Amino acid sequence: MMRTLLCCLFCAAGLPCFTTPCAPAQEWTRFRGPNGQGHSDATNLPERWTEADLNWKAALPGQGHSSPVLWGDKIFLMSAEPKTATRYVLCLSATDGRELWRRQYASQTHRIHMRNTYGSSTPAVDAERVYIAWSTPARLTLLALDHDGRDVWKRDLGPVVSEHGFGTSPMLYQDMVILSNSQQAEELEPGQQPGRSAMLALEAKTGQLRWSEPRVSSRVCFSTPCIYEPAGGPPELICTSTSDGIFSLNPLTGKENWKSPGTLTMRVVNSPLVTEGLIIGSVGSGGGGNYIAAVRPGQTPQTAYIVKKSASYVPTLVAKDGLLFMFNDKGVVSCLELQTGEPIWQERVSRGFSGSPVLADDKLYIIDDEGTVHVLAASSQYRLLSSNPLGEPSRSTPAIAGGRLYLRTVSHLVSVGGNKP
Repeated sequence: MMRTLLCCLFCAAGLPCFTTPCAPAQEWTRFRGPNGQGHSDATNLPERWTEADLNWKAALPGQGHSSPVLWGDKIFLMSAEPKTATRYVLCLSATDGRELWRRQYASQTHRIHMRNTYGSSTPAVDAERVYIAWSTPARLTLLALDHDGRDVWKRDLGPVVSEHGFGTSPMLYQDMVILSNSQQAEELEPGQQPGRSAMLALEAKTGQLRWSEPRVSSRVCFSTPCIYEPAGGPPELICTSTSDGIFSLNPLTGKENWKSPGTLTMRVVNSPLVTEGLIIGSVGSGGGGNYIAAVRPGQTPQTAYIVKKSASYVPTLVAKDGLLFMFNDKGVVSCLELQTGEPIWQERVSRGFSGSPVLADDKLYIIDDEGTVHVLAASSQYRLLSSNPLGEPSRSTPAIAGGRLYLRTVSHLVSVGGNKP
């Protein structure tokens, strides 16, 4: 930190800088990193490793699918006890994996999907606070802690109707924390009342409500929004749901800009991808029928294409240099032409994926359901560079920060790459 500060002071004075770049290292602040797009500027990450090559391996209390986020030398993530639903918010040292602190929150068990956990939501983090969300049928909880684990604020956002439990993650925009409160209206049990869906924005410093935009409830969706910056226009908050398809809100007010109802007709689990003039989402079900939809945004959004063959349901897509990479739930990986959806190559890599891919230095990293990290070339030619077992199942997404990979299984977190301590 001091070296970076001195560098910036030299540059500001017009003096040459011979130490480190003035730009700070890229932080990993939310699900799938900067703006949720799965891209890292890291280079020289490893392609292949064994347990002997790990920087460290840390046991976590309970179980979870929450992916790690990082700010500086601190890692934040969630976990939970499957028998009691007790939630843990954890902070570990990125240097050596030591647990720096944990917060424990008593809760109650309730119905969740067999592939879900009580600790599936990924936190969001900024320079001052970490933001965490979970739910029970009685309440949706959103809270903020400082980087030392002290309470800043905690909000009860009301009851939640969901047959599969909770899984969406908070995101940050300017001085707000934004959360999708998706509620169920279809497939209700006898006597059960439908929920009330809304997109919410709270002041990050205080937790005070900035805006709440009601949305149509249908099936609970788990998408985490992102920001789209159109040429010559203000930023837009991009969201996806069964009822509204791909839709855009003003991130400062919550007011709707446009939507594409009918674009996404099944349950939405993954998060939107914004790339090269397209916004891409996908839908599906445990019974099949999955597809991805690409739209060209605007006041009257236009569907660019639909892809059904081996389409992704849970994993979020990633794109690079006109190529779209799709990892489906059955373990098939596809490379498509981004602007048309036309197939380039398709290969079976694994028995199944639930986590999402991330991209760094022309390589794709993804953890499969059995806990093997597959590394593929982000190329128009299929090349599987390596497959690295972690020894335990996983449904989480890798994080990349400080030149290292951080990989979460159901009950461990490991670090690999960079300079081993």
